[in-house]
Amino acid sequence: MMKTPYRMSRRSFIKGMMALAASAELSLFGGKPPAFAQARSLHLLAWSHFIKEADKLTRKQLDEFEKMTGVKVNFETINANDIPARATAAVEGGTGPDIFQLQWNQPHLYAAALEDHTKLAEELGGDKVYSYQREAAIVKGVYRGVPYYGIGNAVAYRKDIFEKVGVKKLPETWDEYLEAGKKLKQFGMPVGQTLGHTFGDAPTFCYPLLWSFGGKEVDENQKVAINSKETANAIDFLREFWFAACDESGTSWDDSSNNRAFFAETIAATLNGASIYFVARYNPEKAPPGMADKIGHFLLPKGPAGRFHTILPFTNCVTKYSKNKEPAMELIRFLMEEKNYADYIHVQKGYGLGRTPDWENDPMWDEDPAVEPYRYNAKYARNFGYAGPYDRKASEVQAKYIIIDIFAKAVKGESTKSIIAWAEKELKNVYERA
Repeated sequence: MMKTPYRMSRRSFIKGMMALAASAELSLFGGKPPAFAQARSLHLLAWSHFIKEADKLTRKQLDEFEKMTGVKVNFETINANDIPARATAAVEGGTGPDIFQLQWNQPHLYAAALEDHTKLAEELGGDKVYSYQREAAIVKGVYRGVPYYGIGNAVAYRKDIFEKVGVKKLPETWDEYLEAGKKLKQFGMPVGQTLGHTFGDAPTFCYPLLWSFGGKEVDENQKVAINSKETANAIDFLREFWFAACDESGTSWDDSSNNRAFFAETIAATLNGASIYFVARYNPEKAPPGMADKIGHFLLPKGPAGRFHTILPFTNCVTKYSKNKEPAMELIRFLMEEKNYADYIHVQKGYGLGRTPDWENDPMWDEDPAVEPYRYNAKYARNFGYAGPYDRKASEVQAKYIIIDIFAKAVKGESTKSIIAWAEKELKNVYERA
């Protein structure tokens, strides 16, 4: 692809090239317009965003891209849980969307079918991007997609209930959260937390809890390291926290159970994305009256080893089978233009996190105190599979819910010693098998 002339924006460059193609048949390109002008359509598959305005904005931006380039984009959105099946079918069949917006470390799972995006990714920020997003996109030193944004999580809590039970200071440590939780449970509105086989709420709680006590599934070389006093301490703490502070039916909850419980006013705190608050604020008919003004957020507490969060990364990936690779890359570049990207992050009002630390200082965080804690979410981000690479093996452990089941077994009566022995065996079956 030709480089953009000095002092000319890429947008102006594309418009200029399109005009030349129409008027002079571009002898520069052997009488043919450039590849992105020849392609008449692209297919982009993404999840159906919780913030509907985000998808509306994307469609508006894609309309602008079509006006600039003549390339129409079919923007298809589906349930997030259905994307892996679509990606697998497309890879095996060699046909499907030109661009997939993949989640977690799915670029690792489909790396052989994804283009090398290294040049574009480095042009668009490279090392300035948060490491948790780069780790999701880079496979054996090669970017298999361009990091887009992330979705964080924090503890949504009822400010009025915390005040009523005498919690005057938000918990900074797990011990402080335990003490607050005891008061909440005695009041009849405990902490709500799933330990079930869920897509989001269980792993985003259990992994950071393990890490905050110093536990880890593997070391830097992917040698299983779960058998440690740090893991034992995390298990023992969770067991106490569960029975003293939590709704004990949470072992069977899915990712929507805590949302329903919060709006039913049976729990006073739960780890979640900002969705509970956004429903209460922007769809008040779906929440108890006045609920939005009663909701606040705080980050997960610190343990002996620190504070950690898992952030859900999204990555735009061009497929190798695509016949429109150049315009597909150009579309990703277009979506990452400064104004386009800023508009996309801003329309999410804190639900979606910008991909660099610069976004921690964006003025949007001063607009709504309720979501301000998400400002620093990504600062504490760590990926599944720590302290090893965020690869297929880490994904397999996640998919098998091994880390979640460590804690689920603890509240179901198993001893800490037997749980660790079970986990060590399961992890070795993943990380150390021939």
